[in-house]
Amino acid sequence: MPASYQANDCQPYNQTTLSMKNLTTVFFFTLLFAPTTIAFAQTPIRHFIFFSQHRDAITNPDFYLNEGIVGAQITYLWRVLEPTKNIYDFTAIEADLTFLQSKGKKLFIQIQDVTFDSTRYAVPKYILTDTNYHGGVNSQYDFTATGEPFKAGWVARRWDGAVAARYHQLLIKLAQQFDGSIEGINLPETSIEFPENLWPAGYTISRYVEAVKKNMLVLSTNFKRSVPLQYANFMPGDSAINLKNLYDYASKIKVGMGGPDIKVYRKFQMENSYPLIRNMAGIVPTGMAVQDGNYDVINPTTGNKVTIPEILDFAKNYLQLNYVFWCTEEPYFTTQVLPLLKSIKNRL
Repeated sequence: MPASYQANDCQPYNQTTLSMKNLTTVFFFTLLFAPTTIAFAQTPIRHFIFFSQHRDAITNPDFYLNEGIVGAQITYLWRVLEPTKNIYDFTAIEADLTFLQSKGKKLFIQIQDVTFDSTRYAVPKYILTDTNYHGGVNSQYDFTATGEPFKAGWVARRWDGAVAARYHQLLIKLAQQFDGSIEGINLPETSIEFPENLWPAGYTISRYVEAVKKNMLVLSTNFKRSVPLQYANFMPGDSAINLKNLYDYASKIKVGMGGPDIKVYRKFQMENSYPLIRNMAGIVPTGMAVQDGNYDVINPTTGNKVTIPEILDFAKNYLQLNYVFWCTEEPYFTTQVLPLLKSIKNRL
């Protein structure tokens, strides 16, 4: 059923039925950092499982019988939802929503216009072949240890008005059918990487900032009952300044914010999106994903590998999130994440 996962996706979890008879008591880690004096509205975190494109995994009873889990976050590629120009196919979303509703669970959708695999595209074929869209996508890059760039996937030309207009039309169509039926919708991370000598045609940092803001406006304008959320983790140029621009705008138009990767007190994230996400608490909905590799990082406050309770404590008491989307990476998911979520039993 689902497409194969991308580089930043979680590995599918072991679907052998998990026995809950011998769950150990979970003790929460007390953070060493004193809280800010600013008071934020705090509601219980709504916990979702991030299945990426592994749609079939929602049928596993270890997921849907867990009372601490509100629902599933599933990624849908633009090219799957609009296989031909102006011809939309939302049958995958409809099927997932119907199944989840039958189990008392919610659906949060991520609409993907970017890949992290240079052999795969997220956009429809017509976007790639019609010259009106100027190629439709551009390579984004990562860097070797010596600083040499290499291709690391394809991102839609978000700054290109012709491409953006088609993406916005997709979001509008989704809102017309699913606003109020799904828990929420999020757009993928804002982080992109182009070496200065490899900037795509028409791209500038200022155009990119304005394009992201336009995406946010389309979300907030059309999704009035479901939660609209933009992942904003890093930005090209001066990341901190450009991110603050986005978060200030989100506060103004009341669109939710968040991002991938809950890395407890990781320095680079603490210098970029984490304080901004925290400061949005009580203003707009906020949500973040625990993604592949996040369960295995070092907690700088302890010097040891992070624990699952520490991730939850950071999400609740520092980031003050409304939503956490938990990755299915093993061996952590089955043996630690599911029992923890069962033990806290969120109010659905």
